[in-house]
Amino acid sequence: MTSRPALHRYRFTTVWDLPAPPRRVYGVLADPRTYPVWWPEILEVRQLDERTGVMRFRSLLPYELQVTAHEARQDPEAGVLEARLTGDLEGSTRWTVTSRGDGAAVAVFDEDVEVRKPLMRRLALPGRPAFRINHALMMRSGMTGLTRYLAVCEVLGIGLDQ
Repeated sequence: MTSRPALHRYRFTTVWDLPAPPRRVYGVLADPRTYPVWWPEILEVRQLDERTGVMRFRSLLPYELQVTAHEARQDPEAGVLEARLTGDLEGSTRWTVTSRGDGAAVAVFDEDVEVRKPLMRRLALPGRPAFRINHALMMRSGMTGLTRYLAVCEVLGIGLDQ
């Protein structure tokens, strides 16, 4: 068995503390069409059907990624959203939204993907640290954007039934 595929595989876990009720956070995360509104690195989300969409994104490094996300699980009671990804990244993602205990939410993002984009595969070894930093910056920006979006929704009374 070769270790080569491990060069192209990434596993990430990111935790977001969010000052909004878990049901509201889940509701926003469950609608990826809103992502470009609050997450600057998400350039486009195009719905293909009820359970599938195409997403383009770019963080600090000068390349875009495009994936097709296929809904695998949507469970509001458990606070779980799962998707299978194909395209420049292949694998799975999972959001788990729970209560922090004080009415606020914790959203955990787990990602297990293999890079399929040729340039990233060619630069797998020297680029790995930069790819990991790029991902971390994108996730930090997403948390900041979602926090602001939730605050604006609160002020405007949007989505308060969630």
